[in-house]
Amino acid sequence: MRLKKVVLAAVAVMMAVTMAGCGGQQSSDKKAGGQAAITGSITGSGSSALLPLVKDAAEKFKVNNKDVSISLNAGGSGTGLKQLADGSVDMGNSDVPAETKLSKEQAAKLEDHKVCVMTVATIVNKDVADTVKSVTRQQLEDIFTAKITNWKDVGGPDEAIVLVTRPKTSGTRALFKQYAINGVEESSNKSLETDNSGILVQSVAQNPGAIGYVALPYLVNDKTVGTLAIDGVAPTLENTYSGSYSVWGYEHIYTGKEAKAAVKAFIDYITSDTYGQRIEELGYGISSKMQTKDVH
Repeated sequence: MRLKKVVLAAVAVMMAVTMAGCGGQQSSDKKAGGQAAITGSITGSGSSALLPLVKDAAEKFKVNNKDVSISLNAGGSGTGLKQLADGSVDMGNSDVPAETKLSKEQAAKLEDHKVCVMTVATIVNKDVADTVKSVTRQQLEDIFTAKITNWKDVGGPDEAIVLVTRPKTSGTRALFKQYAINGVEESSNKSLETDNSGILVQSVAQNPGAIGYVALPYLVNDKTVGTLAIDGVAPTLENTYSGSYSVWGYEHIYTGKEAKAAVKAFIDYITSDTYGQRIEELGYGISSKMQTKDVH
């Protein structure tokens, strides 16, 4: 009997050790707090205006999610949305609602995540900025439709206006068209056309008489170009929040209705209060601070 008890005790100890070992293996596959570790890949493309924010969020997201690979590209809102719709990327970043770039059926299959507000600023070469501080909305329309071709006609130097334009796939172009130049089509300058916002700023800075438009975040640390007020109202976050400056839009990250776990986790992070404090630091606006009732 005593031998039987000894054997049973030994078996019990072995089972306890085995179960503890299993438990240890299971917890190693989890993050602190009992949540499953996030793994996998995320691909995204689209708006160059939103790219700095998404890249910044991706870097910070990976600090605690080292096993997630994230690949991000620009190319324009329309491009990103179309790539999402055909399944070649996980996220389509856009300055405009999906239904403005896709068919109604395609847009209905996507999930919209509003992440921030983006202000669009009109920028000019420094040689113009010294004398032209503000233009009327009509003058801006006439400049971008090539009815006005010399800066002297708006109080500037006797110098030809050089347009730096964006392709029709650009969401920033769509916002500028609707809210800055009264819905008219701007003239195209193929030699200086780009939807890369960084290159656009460089082109305006390097070409005398140049004018273009760009998301405000690209100007946070840039002193190479000047900005134009419209009807005396400067392109600032404060003026955007109050509604006095009208050239802005909500920034969207679109996903599929059934996004994979890594994508869901990233969306949760970029829309969280934890990351929210970075939004204004990067030059974007916080949606909840908008005082205007305008629907963009």
